[in-house]
Amino acid sequence: MSSRTILAVAAAGTAALAATLVPAAAPAAANTAPGSAATGIACSVDYRTSDWGGGFTAGVTITDTGTTAISGWTLTYAYSGDQTLQNGWNGTWSQSGKNITVTNPAWAPTIAAGGNYATSANFSYSGPNTAPTAFAVNGTPCGGTAPSAGAPQLHVSGNQLADSSGKTITLHGVNRSGAEFSCVQGTGIFDGPTDQTSVTAMTSWHISAVRVPLNEDCWLGLPDVNSAYAGGNYINAVKSYVSLLERNGLDVILDLHWTDGVYTGPSSGCSSTTATCQKPMPDAAEAVPFWTSVANAFKGDDAVLFDLFNEPYPERATGSEASGWNCWLDGGTCPGIGYQVAGMQTLVDAVRGTGADNVVMLGGLAYANDLTSWLDHEPTDPDHNLVASWHSYNFNSCADDTCWADQIAPVAARVPLVTGELGENDCGTGYLGSLLPWLDTHGVSYLAWTWNTWDCSSGPALISDYDGTATAYGAGYKAHLAALAG
Repeated sequence: MSSRTILAVAAAGTAALAATLVPAAAPAAANTAPGSAATGIACSVDYRTSDWGGGFTAGVTITDTGTTAISGWTLTYAYSGDQTLQNGWNGTWSQSGKNITVTNPAWAPTIAAGGNYATSANFSYSGPNTAPTAFAVNGTPCGGTAPSAGAPQLHVSGNQLADSSGKTITLHGVNRSGAEFSCVQGTGIFDGPTDQTSVTAMTSWHISAVRVPLNEDCWLGLPDVNSAYAGGNYINAVKSYVSLLERNGLDVILDLHWTDGVYTGPSSGCSSTTATCQKPMPDAAEAVPFWTSVANAFKGDDAVLFDLFNEPYPERATGSEASGWNCWLDGGTCPGIGYQVAGMQTLVDAVRGTGADNVVMLGGLAYANDLTSWLDHEPTDPDHNLVASWHSYNFNSCADDTCWADQIAPVAARVPLVTGELGENDCGTGYLGSLLPWLDTHGVSYLAWTWNTWDCSSGPALISDYDGTATAYGAGYKAHLAALAG
């Protein structure tokens, strides 16, 4: 769904600043300091990884379990194997031998009583990647949490997604709108919280994936965006959120939602040259560098999927589906569109040119609701990791089981199909009641729009509070996922 420009909601998220990676002058303190009774500190540490073989992201969440705040904190722990720090964020990470030290960033010196703080880093390794078993904050030993396996690393296997062991994976998730519009509207980076508490509320619904819409101007740090919400600040905030989601076992779909280019033809969302609304196709000038940068940031982490463009509608410019599909694949000069278009083949090439083999999603025409010629226009992919993306709302033209059988099932029989967005604009559950069972029967992944606290005038909202309180529409989706989970 195209996020509406009226959604100038005050964002609770703030820009995460890049952490500094510094060499350690001395080994990290040994985890033998006195207990909490002596120091006044009580803490626990949750350590989770997303491992792609030869490298991993370590996510560490420190929780103050005591009654007083922890100020000026330093976390220490040690590895037993050959793990080498590459970079870190949301904290200053350093390594000396096998010892790791993380100190608070200047902008987050305190962990409140009962609160928590998450920081992450990337490591390379060889041999066993055994998790650390002992952590300390300011010299005080903390209880640890057994590491999770992280989010599944995905690839295409026939017409299904599979994890690294070959097990078929069907994604059931939600969209988390905000990063596509908050930054360019000057209200922040995200819309609503992006902390562990909010993610715990998500996982309580039995979801396995989150789709995060993005804005190319904000990622690339273009001058039309407040620098506080753009460039490195935006990138690090997105990377931190992706790491948090993965540490909770959730796969992440990064979606290019808003892009540049002036379009004032049929179904135009705005007349702006900048990324302030949904355009009919991505622009060659900025979408290619966007995906090159995103792919470089997440290559090697196959728990991240790339949705190349939210909802294409190039056919609206001329009324011709034939010219629309040609524009979709090849880009360039497209009839009725006043800027140079990046076609899907160009964007696939941009991603693969970085060495990233992540799963790539491609939505069809008519705001990703029309897949009738998707198979005939499928781009060439040397990694054979392409997925068809479909959006399904009650107000779309293909919105009943007859159309699904005629137009959607043939695609799902050939390639993996992910319903990147679904919902209904009456905030009811009548459409879900017919759509979701059909998707389940055909082994199709799906993600509902949207995990945001909006009213129906702004689009289907699953929740009324970020603690997971469901709307009537959300209650239907939550109940369906609970039934699947048993």
